[in-house]
Amino acid sequence: MTMITTRDGTQIYYKDWGTGQPVVFSHGWPLSADAFEDQMFYLASRGYRCIAHDRRGHGRSSQPWNGNDLDTYADDLAALVEALDVENAIHIGHSTGGGEVARYIGRYGTKRVAKAVLIGAIPPLMLKTAANPGGLPLEIFDKLRAGVQADRSQFWKDLSLPFYGYNRPGAKISDGVRESFWLQGMMAGFPASYFCIKAFSETDLTADLKQFDVPTLVLHGDDDQIVPIGDSALLSAKLIKNATLKVYKGAPHGMCTTLKGRVNEELITFIKG
Repeated sequence: MTMITTRDGTQIYYKDWGTGQPVVFSHGWPLSADAFEDQMFYLASRGYRCIAHDRRGHGRSSQPWNGNDLDTYADDLAALVEALDVENAIHIGHSTGGGEVARYIGRYGTKRVAKAVLIGAIPPLMLKTAANPGGLPLEIFDKLRAGVQADRSQFWKDLSLPFYGYNRPGAKISDGVRESFWLQGMMAGFPASYFCIKAFSETDLTADLKQFDVPTLVLHGDDDQIVPIGDSALLSAKLIKNATLKVYKGAPHGMCTTLKGRVNEELITFIKG
């Protein structure tokens, strides 16, 4: 398997498909690089080099106890792009991966970045605080932690329904998509499954978003039940200079899968633009 080793000895697995301008993908919790295969295959088939890694603790990467936080995730991403000598890249982050991209730009700047895309992404801050009254209460994230601890396998099966909007009336449910979500979730280690919840819910990325100085596309479904749009994309698009916001009516959190055709076309139009 293709791996890099980070400074603390963690092995990060990655896929590297195609040639051309690089497009680097950062996936959401509790998934892996596999979650972006629809986008990777589409873009690699059209002349782009598509790179996606399994975040530490997820997929085929090492499962360390430490480092399940956005600072370390961003450092791992930096280690990957440096090891592969990636320049002029389009960085695409979904959900927690959007937070990873934001923190990466906040910590390392945009010298290697041409454009950025945030899809159903967690920034600027998911948790409800005095300064962020529109966020979700801590009890919501405590329930996620309790679910991971009680029966992680069943928890992933249950979470797949709202993730893809399959709990909505008239939804066309794919058992295959749900099984893939469960499989990717079960490949994530217990520490990452648990500790990443704090990382994606309590990390304030406001200052990171203000560091963006490259063209940025923000995509979000207005029926996202995992990362509600009102306290995420609508705020991020205002904080990022000259960001382009596209709201998908009725779309769920997992829209890279359920609406892959539309998302793929959106991405290539933005990349070429």
